[in-house]
Amino acid sequence: MRVLIHDTNENAGIWTARYIVSRILEHQAQSDRPFVLGLPTGSTPISTYRELVRLNKEGKVSFQNVITFNMDEYYHLPEEHPESYHSFMKHNLFDHIDIKPENINILNGNAEDPEKECREYEERILAAGGIDLFLGGVGENGHLAFNEPFTSFEARTHVVALTDDTISVNSRFFDNDINLVPKKALTVGIATVLSAKEVIILALGSKKAAAVKQAVEGGISQLWPVTSLQTHKNGILVCDEASVSELKVSSYRFFKEAMNK
Repeated sequence: MRVLIHDTNENAGIWTARYIVSRILEHQAQSDRPFVLGLPTGSTPISTYRELVRLNKEGKVSFQNVITFNMDEYYHLPEEHPESYHSFMKHNLFDHIDIKPENINILNGNAEDPEKECREYEERILAAGGIDLFLGGVGENGHLAFNEPFTSFEARTHVVALTDDTISVNSRFFDNDINLVPKKALTVGIATVLSAKEVIILALGSKKAAAVKQAVEGGISQLWPVTSLQTHKNGILVCDEASVSELKVSSYRFFKEAMNK
């Protein structure tokens, strides 16, 4: 697992966007198969999405031959709701780039049979050839997508009950009213993420410091789902200075020096 420490949230997002673009371009130069990209929501990837939009508008990359799979969606929240992840992705990325609507995949939180929706989502990923690069964020308690602590690392896409902590954190998007936050979600599993050829996890801001410390210096544990990234041969943890504040000085120096080599 590589750990990259950038000076600011914005620069971490810019580096990540440019890395994604480099992978898309490399892939497109070698194959006609669409590049398959996994994507997150939340405040963490916004700087990355902003740079992806800029690069697309400047003609540096096209998303015409890119297929996307989002990590998760709330259960029983209308797609048109401003806080649905369908709305988030349209507002922050899809409405501003040249991706084909039929290449966008987001879990249907209003499916009549949510378990079937989860199974079919995994089938669509396989049919697309698997995910080439999965971009994700990490929660304050170390969750990946909506895979809360103690979720099996073998889990695939499934329905999950959100913890009180996650509901509380996400209430900032629902007028700070926890009663308005959905109590369940559909989410890719940890195994779904780790099956990607490459995985980039963004950890930005001081509230992610405890999770970063566990991801970098802790043992692999279901208590901290983000530690599963240690098992991926092409895993990258992208941080800013605020999120690495709890690392040992020796760890911090090691990764900063490695970045400059």
